[in-house]
Amino acid sequence: MKSYKSRILQLTLTAVFAGLVAATTMMIRFPIPATSGYFNIGDAMIFIAALLFGPVVGGLAGGVGSAIADMIGYPLFVPYTLVIKGIEGWLVGKIARKTPKSDWVACVLGGGEMILGYFVVEVLLFGIGAALEELPFNVFQIVAGLAIGPAIALLLRKRLPSILSQV
Repeated sequence: MKSYKSRILQLTLTAVFAGLVAATTMMIRFPIPATSGYFNIGDAMIFIAALLFGPVVGGLAGGVGSAIADMIGYPLFVPYTLVIKGIEGWLVGKIARKTPKSDWVACVLGGGEMILGYFVVEVLLFGIGAALEELPFNVFQIVAGLAIGPAIALLLRKRLPSILSQV
């Protein structure tokens, strides 16, 4: 069972990373008219949170932080984002084994879940044509996250060993 101090640290990290996910998601937004969605780099921060602090922090920060970002300008997607990005962060945190190869595999699988999740939602909401139009943007979003997230997580692991061992 986790100690009181460890649970407080996990809650704090979740809140901080939810804010960071929301901020990075809103920082760069390219709208996609076909689905009212947008390209962003928030997945990189979800990957960092999940790779450093595991499935609970990654899942909650990914889902809540991304949903908060969607509340501002893209409210239709809020409930879907909460679930899709939450599962993405949880998967990455659950699969990763703190090695560069496992980090990359975890992010590819978590990113694949995000791409598939949004594709299904967009088909149901807007039709197959619109979903196919957004698909390359979602793929590119994950590629951007893969280029940023695992590399930063690797660097931060070397700088934050005492915090990492407590979560």
